[in-house]
Amino acid sequence: MPKNTDFCKIVATIGPDTSDEKSIEALVKAGVSVFRCNCSHGSLPEYQERVTNIRKMEKKYNCTLGILFDLQGPKLRVGTFKDYRIHLKEGDKFRLDMNPEPGDQTRVCLPHKEIFAAMKDGLELLLNDGVVRLRVDAHTADTADCTVIAGGELSNKKGVNVPGVKLPLSALTAKDKEDLKIAEMLGADFIGLSFVQEPEDLIELRGLMKSKAHIISKIEKPSAIEHLREIIDLTDVVMVARGDLGVETSPELVPVLQKKIVSGCRKAGKPVIIATQMLESMIHNIMPTRAEASDVATAVYDGVDAVMLSAETAQGDHPVEAVTTMRRIIETVEKDHRYRKGLSLLERKNDATKEGAITTGAGIVATNLDTANVIVTFTDSGSTTLRASQQRAGGLPILALTPNVTTARQLAVVWGVTPIVIENLKNFDDMVAEAKKAVLEQNLAKEGDNVVITAGIPFGKAGTTNMLYVLNI
Repeated sequence: MPKNTDFCKIVATIGPDTSDEKSIEALVKAGVSVFRCNCSHGSLPEYQERVTNIRKMEKKYNCTLGILFDLQGPKLRVGTFKDYRIHLKEGDKFRLDMNPEPGDQTRVCLPHKEIFAAMKDGLELLLNDGVVRLRVDAHTADTADCTVIAGGELSNKKGVNVPGVKLPLSALTAKDKEDLKIAEMLGADFIGLSFVQEPEDLIELRGLMKSKAHIISKIEKPSAIEHLREIIDLTDVVMVARGDLGVETSPELVPVLQKKIVSGCRKAGKPVIIATQMLESMIHNIMPTRAEASDVATAVYDGVDAVMLSAETAQGDHPVEAVTTMRRIIETVEKDHRYRKGLSLLERKNDATKEGAITTGAGIVATNLDTANVIVTFTDSGSTTLRASQQRAGGLPILALTPNVTTARQLAVVWGVTPIVIENLKNFDDMVAEAKKAVLEQNLAKEGDNVVITAGIPFGKAGTTNMLYVLNI
């Protein structure tokens, strides 16, 4: 059986070596709840294979799995080199230009007029995730003569960052719009929007979407921090994308910004994912570093909804071991009494609605009942379950029972939630029977235990949570 019932969920990126049925089955059994398809790499046949195999595993193990299509966004890259790569030394002179010819030791194409439009003398450019740093000495409308202030290897299509400069770039490229169509055609549950800068980026994406997929806003630009509250309000899920965030700001700021983003999501009641380099050394090593283990544990202690693996599972030598290791770290933290105690101190959304009051009441009742081990939410849209999750009430697991398979898959990324697809309820007796069946099948209750239930009457109408019921098994 899959091991994806931890409170903190695991998102795993899949690549060419982990797209086949056997590999995806192994990852599901290891503990993956959501699979990420990186649209920077892949083709339609590859995406189709991945989605087909994920849905096969969902059916085989009677579980719920989410699928995220992560749009590439306006990633800025240099062109190519005659010999694939060069090595620049501190003090070298190097030119960036619009000439599409392959580069050499003295120059390379930078095919982005937006950067040249924002160019100024003294500007620092970061290449290859900050490994190479250039200072602009002089520039024209299509050239920049630079001095290397930090040397290193530079190869074909490596990324370029311009810290502190807001470039006039849409968050959605022509490629992103085509990838969005593919993602929706294949039934994506989540769409990842890269390099979000302002609320208008989300509004643009919403306007293009035809499906009810949830948007995951990737926070990796300083301008996104400036508009953080508005972005959180407009999105469904937030991802702390620490790679580009660390390059666009500075590495020492990343932990501070991570805390700020997580806190903002907690206050707003929005799920949050921590991503990038969580177990980076496991791309090639069978064991993580102690620092990586601590990094994952810190995210779990902070009460985040999910942690994500990227290259570790997309192209690493030990994808299953990486997931298994991450799961063990999660489980170890979640057994620690300090973790449970910390949950009660987490910031919560102030929800004065009728639905919010019912959910808060359910958490209080469940916490005060010695024999209550689980909260059951009956939901159509998922909002009731999301409210329950944000309460983190007593650190109790949440069973989300829904007739909506899309809702179930979108809840796969939410803290503490095990989503289960059920038939439409007809009456109160159906509700009681479904709740009892679900908690017993999941081994979350036994005879004599109490189960706290929230639901809405009439059944099948979204946004009508109005009932709290305690069921004695």
